[in-house]
Amino acid sequence: MKREISILGCGWLGMALASNLIQMGYMVKGSATSNNKFDKMKLSGVIPFIININKIEQNISDFLSSEVLIISISSKNTDDFRKLINQIEKSKIRKVLFISSSSVYSNTNQIVTENSPVNNSSLSEIELLFKSNLIFKTTIIRFGGLFGYDRKPGKFYSTDKKIDNPEGYVNLIHRDDCIRIIEQIIKNNIWQETLNACADTHPKRRDFYKKEAAKLGLNEPQFNENSLFEYKIVSNEKLKKMLSFSFKYSNLLDYKEE
Repeated sequence: MKREISILGCGWLGMALASNLIQMGYMVKGSATSNNKFDKMKLSGVIPFIININKIEQNISDFLSSEVLIISISSKNTDDFRKLINQIEKSKIRKVLFISSSSVYSNTNQIVTENSPVNNSSLSEIELLFKSNLIFKTTIIRFGGLFGYDRKPGKFYSTDKKIDNPEGYVNLIHRDDCIRIIEQIIKNNIWQETLNACADTHPKRRDFYKKEAAKLGLNEPQFNENSLFEYKIVSNEKLKKMLSFSFKYSNLLDYKEE
């Protein structure tokens, strides 16, 4: 019998993840917020559901009848997540993988680890709701900025806008590495953990975005030289040790997509 996984949010990351998990032999249930992705999910082999977290009063018991729930949505409404957690508690789900962000760390001009303080934000509050739950186990992944394929860093900024903090450092991760990390967490039953996930290297914003613009043949970006110099460097050491993980796209100044 195939193991079942539910993915709340089959967007840019979730849909690619769903396809990979299906290839690995999982039965995948996926959700979107509108009907325009329904057929795409179905054609990809995903069992499709239409779910809006801000209308979570709807019955989603069929969607939650899986072993693992992966949450990959952008909502930061804590009340909606409380209602979602209430439904998870009543379901078969006992393992949750919550996709968070390294934005929970403030710019402290130093290296941050999973033990570093987080800022007072909706996202950090939502993380705590999941981590403190006693009914199911949750692992939090704090991804750096996502890039890859059609999401080109050279296009992250409009040509008429100067990039702030040119001497600060980037914390990014390629989608392929995101998917590999998620797969390893599920495969190795890594639960009740918080993990930072970003590439090994942290080039300066000036160097990185100049190179990315040149790759696309775009004009060299302009930088706001008067902006504040503030940064954080997100450590991925815990993740690499716990998962014995090596990044496919480790060097952000020298990566080439396959």
